[in-house]
Amino acid sequence: MIGGALAASLERNAVRGAAACVALSGGLDSVVLLHGMRAVAARYALRLTAMHVNHGLSPNARKWEQFCRDLCARLRVPLTVRRVRVERRGRGLEAAARAARYAALAGARADVVVLAHQLDDQAETVLFNLLRGAGLPGASGMAECGPLHGAPDSGMRALRPMLGVGREDIEAYARLHELDWVEDESNADEMLTRNWVRRKVAPLLAARFPRWREGLARAAAHFSEAQGLLAEQGAVAAKALPIEALRRAGVPRAKLLLRAFLRAHGIRAPGAARLGEMLRQLLTALPDARVELRHDGRVLRRYRGELVVEAGGEPAGTPGVTLWRGEPEVALPAFGGRVAFRKLQGAGIDAALLESGTVTFRARQGGERLRLAAGRPSRTLKNLFQESGIPAWERDRMPLLYCGADLVWVPALGIAAGYRAAKGSAGVVPEWRAGTRKSLRD
Repeated sequence: MIGGALAASLERNAVRGAAACVALSGGLDSVVLLHGMRAVAARYALRLTAMHVNHGLSPNARKWEQFCRDLCARLRVPLTVRRVRVERRGRGLEAAARAARYAALAGARADVVVLAHQLDDQAETVLFNLLRGAGLPGASGMAECGPLHGAPDSGMRALRPMLGVGREDIEAYARLHELDWVEDESNADEMLTRNWVRRKVAPLLAARFPRWREGLARAAAHFSEAQGLLAEQGAVAAKALPIEALRRAGVPRAKLLLRAFLRAHGIRAPGAARLGEMLRQLLTALPDARVELRHDGRVLRRYRGELVVEAGGEPAGTPGVTLWRGEPEVALPAFGGRVAFRKLQGAGIDAALLESGTVTFRARQGGERLRLAAGRPSRTLKNLFQESGIPAWERDRMPLLYCGADLVWVPALGIAAGYRAAKGSAGVVPEWRAGTRKSLRD
């Protein structure tokens, strides 16, 4: 049962040839997982390692650490031990310990972190989330494979190959292979909600619904499919979400669409009250009103009848004057990005003209004018930005390139006509690369 479940999961999720790190607590589930993964590692060309995270919360923590060292030595699996400090910061102890654990696992030198969550864990998670009034994401339970929690941009995946395996099968495997494991004394503490559900609620459910775990896991799969469809809808509107689409949808569906849109941009969904207030402001504000919503470190704005998202965080200081001395790239942290230069013949800014004065990057002050076409009058940046559809809040964050007192180049607008490289002459092509702050309309 265990070997077949592991093999099927590895096949489904294309893990062949990966560097796989098993999260080893020393408990029954993780010991069985490590033993089973070692048995199939050669078949799937896995570079198998393990990591034990010592939270230091139990008086037996050092004993558990040594148990894991001894086990990995016997199985000849390289082990890394991470000792962490659990900082609550307003969270419960379980949540704080989980955050510390995932932060440590994110440092593993692996493509995949393999976790020992099994069928009972999945059913208990779904039940607990439903009792809290969770929406589709919570009702979907844990994914078999997905981004590692706490490190979504690292490229590391979290794999849970035993999600369909019940505790009785895991215990049978351990007996068959004469495996030892450690018992966490906190598992008996019914003050912890998960333990209370496991020890008090689960037996009652099993008495009336013998396959309640499988039923909840199956429901979680259905919820996950529905969540995926909504995520696709949100991804369709990856650039912007039309306010009119929210208005036509009606409040219940509009909340679903807004949640999906936020998730498509990697933004955590707010609580029900906060989501309702965000939707109210988006739908009831006057057409010309400035709506700015801050959530999860990002800024949501209503612009020209659409909801757009920009990166959070403020630029590092007030933009000043930055010299350009010919480097291929200039960092402009006060603007939240950098400018890269490419050398081309007959394109970009005339390199010889740039040598006629001091080249600087400056912030917009207001009233600047730019002539984009020869023989045509110069125009204000305000008018040019408006015609190009550049939102007002982005305009002051764009670095302006000057040569002496002449405005030469503006991102998203172009190069002044008098500074363009002629055919056959050396030119440099600037490219604005927004970093810490970037509108997702770009």
